[in-house]
Amino acid sequence: MKLLYLDCFAGISGDMLLGALLDLGVSEEHLRCELAKLPLSGYRIEIRRVTKQHIVATKFDCIAGHGHDHRSYSEIAAMIFNSALPDGVKQRATNVFHALGEAEARIHGIPLEKVHFHEIGAVDSIVDIVGVCIALRALGAEEVQAASPPLGGGFVETAHGKFPIPAPATLELLKGIPTQSSSERCELVTPTGAALLVEFCQKFGPMPAMSVEKIGYGAGARDLETTPNVLRAVLGNVSTGEADIVTVIEANLDDMNPQCLGDVMERLLVNGALDVFLTPVQMKKNRPGTLLTVLCAPSETDRLAELVLTHTTTFGVRIHEARRRKLHREIVTVNTSFGPIEVKLGRLAGRVVTRSPEYESCKRAAALANVPVRDVYAATARAAEEIR
Repeated sequence: MKLLYLDCFAGISGDMLLGALLDLGVSEEHLRCELAKLPLSGYRIEIRRVTKQHIVATKFDCIAGHGHDHRSYSEIAAMIFNSALPDGVKQRATNVFHALGEAEARIHGIPLEKVHFHEIGAVDSIVDIVGVCIALRALGAEEVQAASPPLGGGFVETAHGKFPIPAPATLELLKGIPTQSSSERCELVTPTGAALLVEFCQKFGPMPAMSVEKIGYGAGARDLETTPNVLRAVLGNVSTGEADIVTVIEANLDDMNPQCLGDVMERLLVNGALDVFLTPVQMKKNRPGTLLTVLCAPSETDRLAELVLTHTTTFGVRIHEARRRKLHREIVTVNTSFGPIEVKLGRLAGRVVTRSPEYESCKRAAALANVPVRDVYAATARAAEEIR
């Protein structure tokens, strides 16, 4: 699978993303020809190479003349849909503006129809957003992932006044997306950059295991104090096996009644833990203890950590993230002399590499036939060997 990974260690904006995509090899001529289909005038495009703290990157600039920069969502949507752009580009670009409009509407407490864009209604922002949609379509990546973006700090001047960083619209758009703090006292993620992340990125976290083909750098406008102001875009291939990020929560327990550990395990599993296991450990002062380990989705971390803290005797938990590589899982039913039995298949690149009879299904069939579970399990395993 062809994957585009956005390593936004210095944040992200529309022009940075477009510069990075051009640096990856998207044709400048193709971009200009497609943008010309947009019923928009009074601007010119400059694309040049710049250096940011010893990293050479592509800088994309849309230079617009003075004009009517206050547009409503409906005006922008009509402009895009009345163009000769491909339907996929039209839909993606409209989705980005719709997300921006909804964020502004929630912040100001008004309906979407009454939202008038100021900065993001300007010609350069329209070109940035539509240009990114054109470039991503041309690149042909099947999936887009991104690093957790740093937000920056301080204040930014907008058409509505002086706002804290991250800007309210940026923070509204990034709800549910993991972010990072930064020592840079400036805006690192613009509302446009946030909206593009929301529209195109399926996952956020460390770069997955991949075979890297190309690397592109898109430059931002300012020079940062401690970080090269560039967006790194990595294009490559990942195996068709599944991969994800999980949170690992751990606690050492040496003063808890072991009979209560079973209740804790059940509570964690009922509340969404992916797995829970107990490991005997030898602790300080040569005391025997138990290591409680919980695996969960990153979104469930705080809730399950609080459950561990309130239902065990520990005074603290350790939390870290771990990558998982998984087989694609599938449950099928095979016919045996004991009746139909469920089998879990594990596929890698479409090929079955693991066949595992489901224990509970074998147990039910064994009870009905009054035979040992091992007999049903063995018969099911033989039947499952025929599955390819």
